[in-house]
Amino acid sequence: MCLAIPAKIVEFSAEEQTCALVEVGGVRRIVDLSLLQDDPPAAGEWVIVHVGFALSKLSEEEALEQIRILSILGDEEDGESAPAP
Repeated sequence: MCLAIPAKIVEFSAEEQTCALVEVGGVRRIVDLSLLQDDPPAAGEWVIVHVGFALSKLSEEEALEQIRILSILGDEEDGESAPAP
């Protein structure tokens, strides 16, 4: 199964024109934006990231909803939402 996650663009790389620093849950990393050349994102916008590549842009509302859902799924995996035996 593949997983792409929402990330907010913080700033663009001075060295690499197709790269940007994004933030996901307080963690920052560089991602490649070359797949979004036809509609490049701006700082502060949200993108979906998979294996270091931004695949598409999305609204802040969509991003926050996806983050909420991923959080719920993570809690269920950890057993936090599972009923007590």
